Amino acid sequence: MSHATAEKLALLVGASSTIIGFQAFAAGKTGKPNIIYIMCDDMGYGDLGCYGQPYISTPRIDSLAREGMRFTQAYSGSPVSAPSRASFMTGQHSGHCEVRGNKEYWRNAPEVTYGINRDYAVAGQHPYDTAHIILPELLKAHGYTTGMFGKWAGGYEGSVSVPETRGIDEFYGYICQFQAHLYYPNFLNRYSPRLGDTATVRVVMDQNIRYPMFGPDYRKRTQYSADMIHRQAMEWLDRQQPDRPFFGILTYTLPHAELYQPEDSLLAGYIDKFSNDPPWPGQEGSRYNATTHTHAQFAAMISRLDAYVGQVLDKLDEKGLADNTIVIFTSDNGPHEEGGADPQFFGRDGKLRGIKRQIHEGGIRVPFIVRWPGKVAAGSVQDMPVAFYDIMPTFADLAGITDFPEAYSNPALKPDWFDGISFAPALLGRKQEKVHDFLYWEFNETDQIGVRQGPWKLIVKKGKPHLYNLDCDIHEDTDLAPYYPDRVKSMIDIIYREHTPSPHFHVTLPSR
Repeated sequence: MSHATAEKLALLVGASSTIIGFQAFAAGKTGKPNIIYIMCDDMGYGDLGCYGQPYISTPRIDSLAREGMRFTQAYSGSPVSAPSRASFMTGQHSGHCEVRGNKEYWRNAPEVTYGINRDYAVAGQHPYDTAHIILPELLKAHGYTTGMFGKWAGGYEGSVSVPETRGIDEFYGYICQFQAHLYYPNFLNRYSPRLGDTATVRVVMDQNIRYPMFGPDYRKRTQYSADMIHRQAMEWLDRQQPDRPFFGILTYTLPHAELYQPEDSLLAGYIDKFSNDPPWPGQEGSRYNATTHTHAQFAAMISRLDAYVGQVLDKLDEKGLADNTIVIFTSDNGPHEEGGADPQFFGRDGKLRGIKRQIHEGGIRVPFIVRWPGKVAAGSVQDMPVAFYDIMPTFADLAGITDFPEAYSNPALKPDWFDGISFAPALLGRKQEKVHDFLYWEFNETDQIGVRQGPWKLIVKKGKPHLYNLDCDIHEDTDLAPYYPDRVKSMIDIIYREHTPSPHFHVTLPSR
């Protein structure tokens, strides 16, 4: 743990009242809600039955929506994975957050794993800022047990920001999200003091290494990472007890490319349904293996994810924890078309323009469902715009953390921001007094900036502004920028106010 992070955590638990509260949490006397946050990978707004998907069966997630609140205007933190997750973790939008893109770090290093000498690429994404507290650190400091299963993407292996240094009690999955593009990998990462890990280690997939990562024999690999990650998440959940609150982050990689999974009855059923499914031959140098039955593969991946969600819900019921557990389901960004995926076939943008890597609605508007029996009204629909950076203050609010965000900024280090607002009142059926004046995004890889203010949406592409009115043009077809120069100017002023320079992630600001 860095000195800066330790200093922030000291702020969290420094006051005597907070220490007393922490001891009460540990004794399980506060009735704090458990939180299970399930975030899948590259699922579009229209990919679930409860959001209008006609082809794919998602009965358990649809049931979750019937038992809770379904949001219609929920936004991810970014149109790609790492910065979107960073927004969730930090409570910051991508004009303030340290991580604003999928910046990769690579180096080769000899490593000994379980006595096997191998050369692996040590890889991962740009690290979270250690001077800024992240969500698992916040909840852990207030008495929560924390576990994360799936993708980390908050720092490369050996960096200043890895699960064991950032408030995660137990981790299993992929440190590097690039590695997570393949579902039969050579290794997964694990951090588990319960099993003797004092740092993140690599768990070698010995059965898989006999077969190549690419080509015809790839199918012979037997250890499907999505299933393995889910099993570890379920084992962790099964160990949780009602005397201490827990926070589980289940960042499943489904339905991200590549389109590969076990050849079981789930896949076979969709192959029968999509009998004219085209093959995807792949391309020279592609990171993905060539596959057949692309529509069936994608649909089965979502239904497989749906089964995982159902098993989590069933486990909560079995342990008598459902009534005191908040369950959230969402996606990290909009749909992809990598590895043979076909957003157009499934209508996956939900009649929204754009896909992953675009700040049009289809790239950032995501499914978002919250269930808390007896607290969140069953079958309710919420139209209030919210974004991933609202999750941190909302969880703090629901966990009874009353000093957020004042206690977590350290002016001696550098200016700090928390951009989100708590939408807990809306969840609990109370009047939402505080709402956003605007929402903000920026993304360096496609050089785009986005601002939403009421029905107005400004998208700046390589410095050129485009203006849309979502009330009458949800597909963002008609650029109104030439007709509303004053509106464009006022929204550009927001960009200049919200954007902070980054040495790692550059975007082109519009002219004023």
